[in-house]
Amino acid sequence: MLRPEYLQPGDRIRIVAPAGKVVKEKILDGVNLLRQQGFEVIPGDHVFDAHFQFAATDQNRLNDLQQALDDPHCKAIICARGGYGTIRLIDQIDLSAFRKHPKWLVGFSDITTLHARLQQEGFCSIHGAMPAFYLKDNQPTESFNELMKTLTGTLPATTVASHPFNRTGQTSGTLIGGNLSILYSLLGTPLEPQTEGRILFIEDLSEYLYHLDRMMHSLKLAGKLSKLNGLIVGGFTEMKDNDSPFGQTAGEIIRDVLKDEHFPVCFDFPAGHIERNLPLVFGANYQLSVDTEKAVLTTT
Repeated sequence: MLRPEYLQPGDRIRIVAPAGKVVKEKILDGVNLLRQQGFEVIPGDHVFDAHFQFAATDQNRLNDLQQALDDPHCKAIICARGGYGTIRLIDQIDLSAFRKHPKWLVGFSDITTLHARLQQEGFCSIHGAMPAFYLKDNQPTESFNELMKTLTGTLPATTVASHPFNRTGQTSGTLIGGNLSILYSLLGTPLEPQTEGRILFIEDLSEYLYHLDRMMHSLKLAGKLSKLNGLIVGGFTEMKDNDSPFGQTAGEIIRDVLKDEHFPVCFDFPAGHIERNLPLVFGANYQLSVDTEKAVLTTT
């Protein structure tokens, strides 16, 4: 897949909000931090609007996103937040200008829908932190620093401690994925994830355990797991249970659905709705090595 040009100081970054409404105070410091790195940062006209639970009306969110996609001088589009709403726009965006002037797209959670669209078009994008997660105690976070390295062309290896549910082995393949609930919702659509020969990354937030079980079994029944080259399991945080317990943790559910598969699996990868949300380049080729002591993910 095609990688857009890496960023240099002075390059333009546009901020858009294609999904949930944005609390201005939560992202302004992150936006200013981008400016302090030497970038020209332009928020969309409607980033700080609000339309019920959405950042703006569908049309205004679409207008901001389309303007960013069309801008020939923009080198990266960073989503202000996730939430819900990107799927309401996805079939209306026009990528004809984007194809002539590709740029990095950054975001996670609901932004998985946009990643899926760009993967379908043959472009890499970045699953990574959004502006509300760039600072902690007035200091840049690791998530921000690693995102900056990725956007400027430094792609370090990530080493993860061993996990009892890991499956050892070595593999390589194009990395795809994102939020599991979004991937599940795309089954049967033109953006259905194509997993054969690829490494799949999944993460989620605040889902009921029985629903996680349903989603994993649906992926299995749809044939999305059996031909994978590898699986990376990120954060599954704030998971919920019913008064009548499901009886398994999120990790146990995923492990058991995979019991008949044979590809390498890495659990507890630092990405997702967690403080340490390290960037992943979807569409890039990665190597995954899992042994009894650690797992290492590398790309070039």
